[in-house]
Amino acid sequence: MDCTLCKEDLRVDGRGCEDYRCAEVETDVVSNTSGSARVKLGHTDILVGVKAEMGTPKLEKPDEGYLEFFVDCSANATPEFEGRGGEELGTEIANTLYRVFSSESSVDLKSLCINPREHCWVLYVDVLLLECGGNLFDAISIAVKAALFNTRIPKVRVLEDEEGSKEIELSDDPYDCIRLNVDDVPCIITLSKIGYRHVVDATLQEEACSLASLLISVTSKGALTSMKKMGKGSLDPESIFEMMETGKRVGKSLHIALQKILDEEESLGTSRQKVGFLG
Repeated sequence: MDCTLCKEDLRVDGRGCEDYRCAEVETDVVSNTSGSARVKLGHTDILVGVKAEMGTPKLEKPDEGYLEFFVDCSANATPEFEGRGGEELGTEIANTLYRVFSSESSVDLKSLCINPREHCWVLYVDVLLLECGGNLFDAISIAVKAALFNTRIPKVRVLEDEEGSKEIELSDDPYDCIRLNVDDVPCIITLSKIGYRHVVDATLQEEACSLASLLISVTSKGALTSMKKMGKGSLDPESIFEMMETGKRVGKSLHIALQKILDEEESLGTSRQKVGFLG
């Protein structure tokens, strides 16, 4: 692709430099999870499942639960994922998610604590890459936020007997559950430098033309929480500043659009038509 095609705020597929492709978001698609979501962004297809299990709090944070990320790059998504290629990318994506969620304000981890130093909820977030059509990190972050929004954690009571031993009782009512507040969960915005301009939501062809890109995580309020440069090319300070400003602006719009979809799905309840991840 000729880099001049991005000069006049016009890309090969007709989008402007700050435009995303049409995204499809569906929640509650996997039955045996605490929460799940599937996101299709162009030809990129991501499935995320969240499983809440009881565990022991970490020594350094005895009154908090925590999140664990696992990323599986299906060899069917692209031939590059065969063998070690998929493992390395999976590790890189998981490490990026840990960095994005390292901010204390992203998820209220204290709400996941059941009994300080003894019991807490551990959220295992499993990410499966079904198809790779460019802009993986953004699509994954959207899917993770949607799955966490959909997550329902059973309410528990800690009962103490006369001898002081504690027993945990789980609620039998499936509607008696804890919901996570995802208002401050960031989304990743990837800005790819092509020629003298930068674009969001790059396709595979655009990624092949880009020598350097900037991954930034942005909250719904437009606050930047982390940043990472990718690619072998260099970025000058002025470009980085412009990309950060674009990322914050685009990120706020992305959060608004995503939350609107999630609220609409929630309002439909059980009456909505489920496609499912095999649909």
